[in-house]
Amino acid sequence: MKILMVGDVIGRPGRAAFAKYTQKLRHEKAIDLVVVNGENAAEGKGLTRKPMDELLLGGADVVTSGNHIWDKKEIMSFIDDEPYLVRPANYPAGVPGKGFCVYPLKGKNVGVINLSGRAFMPALDCPFQRVEEILRELSGDCDVILLDFHAETTSEKMALGWYLDGRIAALVGTHTHVQTADERILPKGTAYISDLGMVGPWNSVIGVNTDAVLSKMTTGLPSRFEVADGPSIYCAVLLEIDEKTGKAVSIERVQIREV
Repeated sequence: MKILMVGDVIGRPGRAAFAKYTQKLRHEKAIDLVVVNGENAAEGKGLTRKPMDELLLGGADVVTSGNHIWDKKEIMSFIDDEPYLVRPANYPAGVPGKGFCVYPLKGKNVGVINLSGRAFMPALDCPFQRVEEILRELSGDCDVILLDFHAETTSEKMALGWYLDGRIAALVGTHTHVQTADERILPKGTAYISDLGMVGPWNSVIGVNTDAVLSKMTTGLPSRFEVADGPSIYCAVLLEIDEKTGKAVSIERVQIREV
């Protein structure tokens, strides 16, 4: 089973690059499933109906998210109606949406979990405790389990990766928008990378117009952040999973830079 997990899509440029390269990769690599983080797909923060539809039409099967999922209030009108849109599972009980989903694929079931970190992030429930609850719930129902851990620090991501080694197929980090070069298969069979990176404007500060960011950082004054223009970068990982064991066979970084 070949799975493509794609980093945070940033605004309109990111959506365009996602559609362009995902379709190409899907054909060239015979990819079975595409999971993408869409929490920044609407104007760089949040998710609305049109960007959600563009991600699905562009090749996404499952859309994960993170701390910006609520930045556009329109999300409340459809998050409960999308079976394969997930938000961090460690929000308190009663919050709209769901923290994991089960995607049927080639006679198998793929579980996709979304969690948020707590270091330098909004205060949420413990991701370690919450994932234990989810794994118990998914026990016997899923052949393959993937986790998008939306977190700030590499140490928290690595810790959860080691904690879950051998119990899930892959843990990929998102949130920083900068792809890391530490992809590996952990000793018990879980694929890991600290951050997938982003899909969005390459000449930017993590997708944002550089002038706006520099103005704020050099003066300390408020500045309106907008998605940058220009060529995009497309970051992802390609996973090969053994359907019988539910463990990873390989993980390959994908990075496409437009010029």
